[in-house]
Amino acid sequence: SNSSPSSEGGRPGWGAWRVLGSGAGGAGSSLRIITTWGGLRSGATGRGRGATGGRGLEEEDPGPADEDGGCWLPVSAISTVSSELHTVGISSEAMDHQRHLQCLAWPQVEQLAAQPGSTVVWPWGAVEQHGPHLPLCTDGLFAERVLDAALASLDPALPILRLPLQSIGCSPEHRGFPGTLSLSPALLIELTVAVGQQLAAAGFQRLVLFNAHGGQIALLQTAARQLGLLSPELAVFPCFLWNGPEGIAELIPEPERSEGLHAGLAETSLMLHLAPQLVGEERPCDGTGLTIPTGWSLEAGAPLAWFSHNLSSSGVIGDARGASAALGERLFDLLVAGWRQRLDALLNSAWPAPD
Repeated sequence: SNSSPSSEGGRPGWGAWRVLGSGAGGAGSSLRIITTWGGLRSGATGRGRGATGGRGLEEEDPGPADEDGGCWLPVSAISTVSSELHTVGISSEAMDHQRHLQCLAWPQVEQLAAQPGSTVVWPWGAVEQHGPHLPLCTDGLFAERVLDAALASLDPALPILRLPLQSIGCSPEHRGFPGTLSLSPALLIELTVAVGQQLAAAGFQRLVLFNAHGGQIALLQTAARQLGLLSPELAVFPCFLWNGPEGIAELIPEPERSEGLHAGLAETSLMLHLAPQLVGEERPCDGTGLTIPTGWSLEAGAPLAWFSHNLSSSGVIGDARGASAALGERLFDLLVAGWRQRLDALLNSAWPAPD
């Protein structure tokens, strides 16, 4: 159907796809799509690879591309394509590019940055192991999906934009597992300062570092202070996805609430809700029941600088056995509501300017 959300506002090369036409209809009908996102612009082979790894599209050969890069896909393949776009974090909210700084023209950015309280949100993830059952992109996917849903619920007139995801972060604690990629703290501080200074020069007044990786909380706090020192006109807020929204802790029972630090009940449930096709069959329980001296902990007032391979053979630190999509939906709703409330309150205030 040409009324599909995918036909609304998608632009080649902008991380979306659009419907250009349809076939005769019926069970064997097809739709023609054009895109330059990832590897879905198929060229002569008619088979998409890239960010989706070619899954789904290889099940249905769309045939050769035509002169403008479009190709005919059977209707049965379209739902697969839509699912694959969701898999890598391109949600329906994300297809509304009005909140994406990189998708605007410079006069639009200049005009928005000049508004009182203009704010940029920069989502941060990681490429790191999340056990044998969750993808390496877990943190980044969570950051983008929660942020996009929260932004979509805000008043469109509010002066707030988001940056593209910073997908690779600082994950030295997980480097014992293949696939984990980690950048140095110095490099990420330098990156944060460089980007932040340019945003400040453009006239933006606030930068929210919207981070979903627990291992770089302190790093981004340090980066925020360094940026604030060099660009005092820019207020910087280093935030962590799971800190702030009320009601989250109450959904996670003990001892998982205290011991489930990584790829356990909460993260597995949230991924089952957002991208179940990325979740493996295993539900590990690992790295729990540790004997820790009184007053000390893995992550609390007196923490240990731990490495996952020292605590867990699977990479999981927690118990994923009770995970469910239903719990994930409740967690997602609370996260979105909490961050929507906080962003709305910030944008409708002069904080941190004095009254």
